[in-house]
Amino acid sequence: MSGPLRLWSHRWPRALADMLLPCSCALCGDTAPAVVCTPCRQRYAGAGGPRCPSCANPLGAREPAGQRCAGCLADPPAFDATVAAADYAAPLDTLVLRLKFGAQLPLAPWFAKQLHDAVLADPGRPLPELLCPVPLGPRRLAERGFNQALEIARPLAASLGLPLAPRLLVRSVDTRAQSGVAPRERADNIRGAFALAGAAPEQLDGRHVGVVDDVMTSGHTLNEVAATLKRAGAARVSNLVFARTPPH
Repeated sequence: MSGPLRLWSHRWPRALADMLLPCSCALCGDTAPAVVCTPCRQRYAGAGGPRCPSCANPLGAREPAGQRCAGCLADPPAFDATVAAADYAAPLDTLVLRLKFGAQLPLAPWFAKQLHDAVLADPGRPLPELLCPVPLGPRRLAERGFNQALEIARPLAASLGLPLAPRLLVRSVDTRAQSGVAPRERADNIRGAFALAGAAPEQLDGRHVGVVDDVMTSGHTLNEVAATLKRAGAARVSNLVFARTPPH
């Protein structure tokens, strides 16, 4: 079979499915080839203006592009960099909730695609050597039935050509959800919550780890993950998050 025919033989089942079962945009409801149509993606997705390279918060008008924000300069986090594909704001915030609490798993590959594009938007940014999702605790994983961070990390790792270490970390303490904790208590709530699983240290010595999550809000969870990885020997930790909650 020739090259073009072989390629078509792999693609025709998907093309037929798209024709018979068209997808509707999760935001506007129009027919679309993906879970979010191109006009909605162009209107709502994207990282926006300059961000702090460390925590991905938007930089103020007086802060030079590429420089860490005042918060990260005053209190440097354990992680080294953060890439965010979008702001956690309407209407994209509803998609995050539909994935996390509505089990709408087809949204996860779309989140991964936006994050893939954000990672590669800066060719000077060093790529991680492996990806690791933020783990859920046993109780919350049993309630939900899946880990949304892992559902995003799988297609992201495949598209970037990076190994995925889904069991690198475990949540050794089943903490309260950070969303239900007062901001001033979040660092204490998550402290000591993560640990390495099994013989994981060999995977980490001197390596650059990318930590994948759906949303970054205060950053305390990701900071605790980064501190855990660095104590185990990681040289650099970058957060790869679909959405970043803007500061209030």
